[in-house]
Amino acid sequence: MSAENTTNTGAQEAENAEKYAVEVKNVTKIYRLYDKPIDRLKESLSVSHKEYHKDFYALSDLSFTVEKGQTVGIIGTNGSGKSTILKIITGVLTPTTGEVTVRGKISALLELGAGFNQDYTGIENIYMNGTMMGYTKKEMDAKLPEILDFAEIGDFVYQPVKTYSSGMFVRLAFALAINVEPEILIVDEALSVGDVFFQSKCYRRMEEIRQKGTTILMVTHDMGSIIKYCDKVVLLNKGNFVAEGAPGHMVDLYKKILAGQMEGLEAAKDVAAEFINGRPNDNIGITLFAGESFTQCPLTVDHAVLLNLFQGIQCDIIEDGTAVGMGIANAVTRLKDSKAKSKVIILLTDGTNNKGDISPLTAAEIAKSFGIRVYTIGVGTNGMAPYPYPVGNTVQYVNLPVEIDEKTLTQIAATTEGNYFRATSNSKLKEVYEEIDKLEKTKLNVKEYSKRQEEYRWFALAAFLCVLLEVLLRNSILKKIP
Repeated sequence: MSAENTTNTGAQEAENAEKYAVEVKNVTKIYRLYDKPIDRLKESLSVSHKEYHKDFYALSDLSFTVEKGQTVGIIGTNGSGKSTILKIITGVLTPTTGEVTVRGKISALLELGAGFNQDYTGIENIYMNGTMMGYTKKEMDAKLPEILDFAEIGDFVYQPVKTYSSGMFVRLAFALAINVEPEILIVDEALSVGDVFFQSKCYRRMEEIRQKGTTILMVTHDMGSIIKYCDKVVLLNKGNFVAEGAPGHMVDLYKKILAGQMEGLEAAKDVAAEFINGRPNDNIGITLFAGESFTQCPLTVDHAVLLNLFQGIQCDIIEDGTAVGMGIANAVTRLKDSKAKSKVIILLTDGTNNKGDISPLTAAEIAKSFGIRVYTIGVGTNGMAPYPYPVGNTVQYVNLPVEIDEKTLTQIAATTEGNYFRATSNSKLKEVYEEIDKLEKTKLNVKEYSKRQEEYRWFALAAFLCVLLEVLLRNSILKKIP
């Protein structure tokens, strides 16, 4: 059995080596932050090992793969860990935990200045970087004309790079990175420095080497380039993996993060989790709905499993849309056969019904026929809300109306003898859950059993031994002489 497992493991590794250019497995990067420089010394000399630092997670348990020949984009807000993971992949940084496997020769264009000696001329830096990548001087001599032709910086190539403008610097750096025939090209936002004509030239060249099988990993805030050039996109937020998939879908999720909707989801999950913890004896399940509906967790009193599945809820699990009727109908199928005196659906939505084969009011009638009460909650701000719209390398916010069909939600609640609530903030949502908790109280008849056991024997034995000892001492050492 051991030999078979070893064979299977070896076969899997061989398959991965053939398929993937980059594998990132459970990578975490932690930085220690100190309030004062002296705290670092205090911590190192502390006999009691007292900690003076705070851990900052730049990356937290990140995993993804990049297939050979793919162009993969990594997107996210500032501080999400995009540059950090690229530096770990290139070997500039080491992860705190986890591992990264890279198969192929890497050429990386990170932030301006990375890999260049500021006192060397452009020519000297070209040869120095070529040597570090394993090329001989003869091979670099052959590549030099193509590099200089692409960079188009003229005689400045013979001047120290510390005299270069940012545009000249990125021209030389990209020309070097793209023309050394890399198997893996990594670009981190550096192209945003160049002018629009040079950017276009770079993307054309990247497309050429991609057609030849080069794997490309890029970070940029230009969502147009992400959608146009990438085969797959990895979305990060505050050091955490959010999702990976088709560029268009990931860009939509990215917009939701910019608008604060992802943070709103996490906060709403925390409030709901608190409600679940407050009802330990209830059978509770989870039904999700967007463009369609499915059961995330059936009715259960195992709230540890329930909460674990609850925390796994993400915005991109199912097709986009709002199928309120389907969500109610799905929940009804889980509750209809329950023998409980009180059967309740708590419906949260931030939009209007626009998908599904069952209308919300029809689903409400079905719920009523099974004696199920529906509490509806409209989640979202009143009036207008900012929605991000990417324009080139920037993001502009446009105020759009928040659309929640309060009339339909009120009718659903009235039909099933429930209540409609409006939660415009997390504090309001918490108040709504507290109100529902007060409304849904069921008296439980609990039988208590007690088991009693006599424990006097040990005390009686101890008393007997004391009496026996007293008799022995009185007739020996402590004997009275008349």
